[in-house]
Amino acid sequence: MKPVFQYLEEHQTQFIDSLCDYVRFPSVSAQPKHAPDLRAAAQWIADRARSLTLETTVHETDGNPIVVARTPKSDPKKPTFLVYGHYDVQPPEPFDLWKTPPFEPRIEGRSLFARGSADNKGQHLAHLNAVEAYVRSGTPLPCNLVFLIEGEEEVGSTELYSFLPKHRKELACDAVVISDNGIPSLEYPALTYGLRGIAALEVRIDGPSRDLHSGLFGGSLENPAFALCQLLAQLRDKRGRITVPGFYDEVTPLSAYERKQMARIPQDDKRYAKFLGVPELTGEKGFTANERRTCRPTFEINGLTSGYQGEGSKTIVPAWASAKITLRLVPDQTPAKILAAVKKHLQSLCPPTVRLTVKHGHGGEPYLVSPKGPLAQAALRAMSAGFNREALLMREGGSIPIVAAFKKHLRADTLLLGMSLPDDNPHSPNEKFSLDAYAAGMRMAVQLWPELAAACA
Repeated sequence: MKPVFQYLEEHQTQFIDSLCDYVRFPSVSAQPKHAPDLRAAAQWIADRARSLTLETTVHETDGNPIVVARTPKSDPKKPTFLVYGHYDVQPPEPFDLWKTPPFEPRIEGRSLFARGSADNKGQHLAHLNAVEAYVRSGTPLPCNLVFLIEGEEEVGSTELYSFLPKHRKELACDAVVISDNGIPSLEYPALTYGLRGIAALEVRIDGPSRDLHSGLFGGSLENPAFALCQLLAQLRDKRGRITVPGFYDEVTPLSAYERKQMARIPQDDKRYAKFLGVPELTGEKGFTANERRTCRPTFEINGLTSGYQGEGSKTIVPAWASAKITLRLVPDQTPAKILAAVKKHLQSLCPPTVRLTVKHGHGGEPYLVSPKGPLAQAALRAMSAGFNREALLMREGGSIPIVAAFKKHLRADTLLLGMSLPDDNPHSPNEKFSLDAYAAGMRMAVQLWPELAAACA
């Protein structure tokens, strides 16, 4: 392995230059005008894979291309691992909040600033660079590898969901590796072994057939905005618990081992509150802030709309009010069951003076891989070696719905080995990627394959 690590060290400048080239593509999947840029980014990463002798195909879809690259002459005696990533990025607006143009990479200290640097170009490129180190140093890989790089992650991965069942044989693997998430810090690298799921809905309250003069009619009928606020206020009690009957029935409790691992992650509540810009933290009683935001289910109001929103006042009783809501779910909650329970409870709370409509939105299953299993423990060893720090176990509060699709179609567990830091600003102005995390991620990726191969032996 020494020649592989030596190659990494000798070519760090080249790897940074490659990332700079990659992030120059304004591959914004949410904006149709960038379709040529998305295609160019797909071709760039495909060419990069081909230069490493990987057998590479750019699959055309009804949306953006999907790139599949694999090690040639796969050995059936060796395990196969799939690395997933995405070349599309979030819109960079508002431009005026960027210190420098979002697609003109800027290096300041040990950070590379550009849209897509952390989310997700830098993270999956680190894995490809590790393969280069094996190939160029003449060191055989201990496993077969498949890279699956898509261009629609930021807009829902529609084409990939159709692609997976059609190509399940081509993509068959023993495990999936995703580096599209974060770690607490360079001093505390971590394997993410669990993700929350999501369930979305929109609640609408309709009252009168039109907006009414509040002086002439107010007091004689229900105000839909007031009714909606009162209804929503009943969904959480004083202990921060959701009041929907059966909401917690399927929640798998945290084990003592998991809580001990979570406690190893540094947490300063006062500093965290300051970072969030709030006077004080709150949440479900009996759990730490880290546990609440990663391991416990939540009910969040994302938006409230009703009545007049322009300048000045307009004295009306609004005809309707609505709320957009998402619930973050944990193992073993299911979106369909939770949405049905929420709808039933809302109907029971709704007064007869208004009409209630509940519209279900998107959903995604929570995900959990055994933190004590051989794959997770192998990944922890690789992470520890790459970052030169003992790696932690953690759960992530967000959702990556494609992980459940990999489990369904490929029947493979996913290991989430993030490299992004908390202040990397993904989805925000001045996104950056730590070059130290980039280098550590490459070292981790080099060590990962022998560790995982041994775990599958």
